[in-house]
Amino acid sequence: MANGEVEESVAAEQTPVSSEPMPEITSEPTAETPSRNRRPQLLVGFLCALVGFALVIQVRGSAVNPFANLRQEDLVRLLEDVTVRGAQLTEEVARLEATRLELATSGDQLQAALEIARERAAVEGILSGRLPAQGPGLEIAITDPGESLTSAVFVNLLEELRNAGAEAVQIDRFRVTTSSSFINEPQGVYLDGNLLPRDVTWLVIGDPTTMSRALEIPGGALPQIRVAGGETEMEELELVEITATAVLRAPMYAQAVTQD
Repeated sequence: MANGEVEESVAAEQTPVSSEPMPEITSEPTAETPSRNRRPQLLVGFLCALVGFALVIQVRGSAVNPFANLRQEDLVRLLEDVTVRGAQLTEEVARLEATRLELATSGDQLQAALEIARERAAVEGILSGRLPAQGPGLEIAITDPGESLTSAVFVNLLEELRNAGAEAVQIDRFRVTTSSSFINEPQGVYLDGNLLPRDVTWLVIGDPTTMSRALEIPGGALPQIRVAGGETEMEELELVEITATAVLRAPMYAQAVTQD
């Protein structure tokens, strides 16, 4: 029995190997290989998208609140800088406002001074005879048929008018000023070197009522002219226009002095 089992075992070991060829192992992928290779790619893409989304959220958060990442010390220093800058701007606004008020005040004062200067120049121009004038006043017509009126009569009439408030006087076509003078000549009466006609008209600006009463009082200028042989007519007017102007001579010796 034992020998038989041994023989069978040896026979089994000596069984010849089959000569049929073994199947070759190829490296060609099976149908399941592409899906397995795409899984890592999808995972990498998902991770990239997640990282990009996180970056966008961080950037947006920083844009909304630029101080979110600052330290407390930086925030305190920034607040101090803003406070100091605000105080400086407040002082600058106050200074500019004070300057504006000063300029406005000085501008008003300058404008007022200019207005006063213009008014004074106009008054002095009228009184000196350099400027024409108009206003209420008198028109006085004097006729000398007997050629008996002298310069004294005209001087008296002019003084009466000035005492009554006359501001501007024109005799015939000549302007009367503070330096005007009447002179008797054989041809008649001269005013500042100009011969006056026998029939002459005086234009006077001033209060017509006051001046007419002053000229007509007993012993006044007009009664004296009538006593001397002249004839007079006087009319009160609401508007008298004096167009004649005087050419002032420059002083030979006097010079204007400015005061500081």
